[in-house]
Amino acid sequence: MSGRHELVIAGGAPLRGRLRLPGDKSISHRALLFAAMADGQSRITHLADGDDVGRTRHAIARLGVRIRDVPDAAGVAINARGVDALHEPHTVVECGNSGTSMRLLLGLLAGRPFFSVLTGDDSLNRRPMARVTEPLRRMGAQIDGRDGAQFAPLSVRGGGLQGARLELHVASAQVKSALVLAGLQAEGVTEIVEPAASRDHTERMLAAFGAPVQAAGTTVHVERGAPSSFELDVPGDPSSAAFFVVAACITPGSDIVLEEVALNPNRIRYIDVLTRMGADIDVTATGERAGEPVGDIRVRSSELTGTVVAGDEVPAVQDEIPVLAVAAAFADGISEFRDAAELRVKESDRIATMEQELTQLGVGVETQRDALLVRGGHPRTGLLKSHGDHRVAMAAAVAAVALAGETTVRGWQAVGISYPGFVDDLVALGGEVAQ
Repeated sequence: MSGRHELVIAGGAPLRGRLRLPGDKSISHRALLFAAMADGQSRITHLADGDDVGRTRHAIARLGVRIRDVPDAAGVAINARGVDALHEPHTVVECGNSGTSMRLLLGLLAGRPFFSVLTGDDSLNRRPMARVTEPLRRMGAQIDGRDGAQFAPLSVRGGGLQGARLELHVASAQVKSALVLAGLQAEGVTEIVEPAASRDHTERMLAAFGAPVQAAGTTVHVERGAPSSFELDVPGDPSSAAFFVVAACITPGSDIVLEEVALNPNRIRYIDVLTRMGADIDVTATGERAGEPVGDIRVRSSELTGTVVAGDEVPAVQDEIPVLAVAAAFADGISEFRDAAELRVKESDRIATMEQELTQLGVGVETQRDALLVRGGHPRTGLLKSHGDHRVAMAAAVAAVALAGETTVRGWQAVGISYPGFVDDLVALGGEVAQ
């Protein structure tokens, strides 16, 4: 249902029930790439079904990796023979809107002794890539592109990498992961140091799959090596969960359980933010997969108050700030999201787009270069837009769910990037959507 260009929600009805979310997007990207680097057959079930992960899947197929659907297991089987068996793609590798695909593929391809070209849609080709290409060049990769390889399209002639100590200026899981993939193909030791801790799926998963990767604090040590083949049932996406968590918090009478969600501490920091605001949320760990804790999240409707999100907390919640801003719009008092300049260079300028959409709901908003300040109160229904950004679209839908009356979200098709089944899951929990 993500193909529709306009979504109309008749809000105000409570959300109730249990839901198994789509597979985690970040884990899905990495599982595909790690399976492509392994020697043997890997099997992945509950792979995320959005367009972004589809781009990574098509990319590894272009590199010569055999991948086939396993319908009865709702998954894929990947037959690979290690990185030395990857071959030069015959055509340009198209990453669409997926920054994760492009940045992680840059790291993988930097270690391969052949030529490849990566490009994306207009939005992705405006996103900053120098933060990846510059350290990869320091390791010995030949990378060129627009404006000195600051922007895609990007060409890569890899191979002959040397390990290095790389100190990053911005905490970024995508950048770090790209350098880890390059480090696995480099001579010597690669040491990656971040200014603050970013999401650590790459380190957890690779260590669980036997690759020589060690993490301590904000530093990752990588040696030459590769993951082993594996089997993985991808847990539910906590970033997708965030939209339903907030929707249940702000919609009176709601009580939902989200099952088998990835509970990586760096991925559910938004729950800490909401709990600080007064949200009624219970998290229950039930197991572990590929180094990742997994469990259930129960959410009941709550009375929220404003909060401040700033400093080291921001890198761990920046994908959730659009929907946290919606929570702030329904909270009592002022909420501040500071030190968030990175939001300016996402799929949209999320500081500017959230200002526009919250203003449409009658919410008082103030913005600065790196900050979004939201004055909570009594939002009203209205006409909202996605700005071509999947997270802005779903944040707008969350606001609509809590508002009595009809709210329209235009540009809804953007949701197909990460969560094409969002509407179906919303309806399953009792949300009312115009057909």
